Amino acid sequence: MLTILGFAMIATFLVLIMMKKMSPIAALVLIPALFCVFVGKGAHLGDYVIEGVGNLAPTAAMLMFAIVYFGLMIDVGLFDPIVRGILKFCKADPLRIVVGTALLAAIVSLDGDGSTTFMITVSAMYPLYKRLKMSLVVMTGVAATANGVMNTLPWGGPTARAATALKLDAGDIFVPMIPALLVGLLFVFILAYGLGLRERKRLGVLSLDEVLEQEKIVKDEEKSETGETVLVGAGASSSAAAGSGDDKGRTTKTTGGAGSGADADDSADDDADDVRLQGLDPNRPTLRPKLYWFNALLTVALLTAMIMELLPIPVLFILGAALALTVNFPNIPDQKARLAAHADNVLNVSGMVFAAAVFTGVLQGTGMVDSMAKWIVDGIPSGMGPHMALVTGFLSLPLTYFMSNDGFYFGVLPVLAEAGAAHGVSPLEIARASLVGQPLHMSSPLVPAVYVLVGMAKVEFGDHTKFVVKWAAATSLVILGAGILFGII
Repeated sequence: MLTILGFAMIATFLVLIMMKKMSPIAALVLIPALFCVFVGKGAHLGDYVIEGVGNLAPTAAMLMFAIVYFGLMIDVGLFDPIVRGILKFCKADPLRIVVGTALLAAIVSLDGDGSTTFMITVSAMYPLYKRLKMSLVVMTGVAATANGVMNTLPWGGPTARAATALKLDAGDIFVPMIPALLVGLLFVFILAYGLGLRERKRLGVLSLDEVLEQEKIVKDEEKSETGETVLVGAGASSSAAAGSGDDKGRTTKTTGGAGSGADADDSADDDADDVRLQGLDPNRPTLRPKLYWFNALLTVALLTAMIMELLPIPVLFILGAALALTVNFPNIPDQKARLAAHADNVLNVSGMVFAAAVFTGVLQGTGMVDSMAKWIVDGIPSGMGPHMALVTGFLSLPLTYFMSNDGFYFGVLPVLAEAGAAHGVSPLEIARASLVGQPLHMSSPLVPAVYVLVGMAKVEFGDHTKFVVKWAAATSLVILGAGILFGII
């Protein structure tokens, strides 16, 4: 019964958010609360939620202060050279922009933290996607999949968990997997090329100078009009500009007079986007060119300390954010202004994390996770024993998507390893196969970092899920196939 209710709860959540019948925050809270009552443990809901919140509180703190820290670094211009370099490479070409997104996400993922990767990647690429009216789900999908492949680094989490659970050396697990992971990363770049080619056909190609010139023309037209203003996406072809909606590269905004509530919301969104699109403005008042090297060294030191685990990550970002805010903006009014500027992202992400705590708390507290895992393991035919590494690889896709990494690696993986050992399958092979599902895992609703990604990109979680699941699953299967081909798994 618990197994059925567990799968039903997850399916209900996914269906409702993909159909946009509920917001992710509401679904993460109300659906598990309802199913907790169905299980007959409604009286324990408070305990489950408090336990879930307690488990995720350090993650929420890390995300809150990491958003503030990297937001400040963007404000003061630390990433301007990176963005300009990507601009120079991309040349307002949608194909190059998508490939550049995959490349940037893969490089930044070397720090082993998904939230950091998504904050930097979205902050750098968002202005390009918005200026050219490119699909934002392409950006989130490519970034999440690239990060998922890189998340297998020994300091990224899954490899360390597998090594701990099976009492193995992390290097013995990861190093032989490198060829298969490289094939997976190559597939991500091929995927980015294909998606970028599709965007290029839809939007056309302009030089960056032409993009900026079109923006100047639009701004001049806005100043001369007092009624309806139409903003045509730079980089869009004339046929695309003639359409309506995001897919056609056009945004309509009504100014002046009394508008509807929807018009007011659209205007607010446009204003918010205008602020974010000034990320490359060389004259913005928040720039601190004299402190550039201080901020660069502080960021390098922060990431180094994080990789070396000198202090817990939340503590590092709390200290880093406080120091960056004090040095770059010594005046208290300026500090308040910077914190207010990033409050929206902080609230959205932290709120989502604490809502997810309800979901995970109920899943684990009611025993649904354990029951689901046992049902899946018991359902493996005995004849598959000699092929348990392959079975583990396939199971890692749905299990790491519907479960936390802790639940999978500490709860399910030891059982799979024992089943494999009974048929002569090495625990190392089982451990390597367990990493295969990470590209899909990074878009799981149970991963806090994905809410950073969709929140900063202003993409609906349901839209991101519908787009990315098939490509992430394909990437995982490519890694599994390469592992088998190379004799690693």
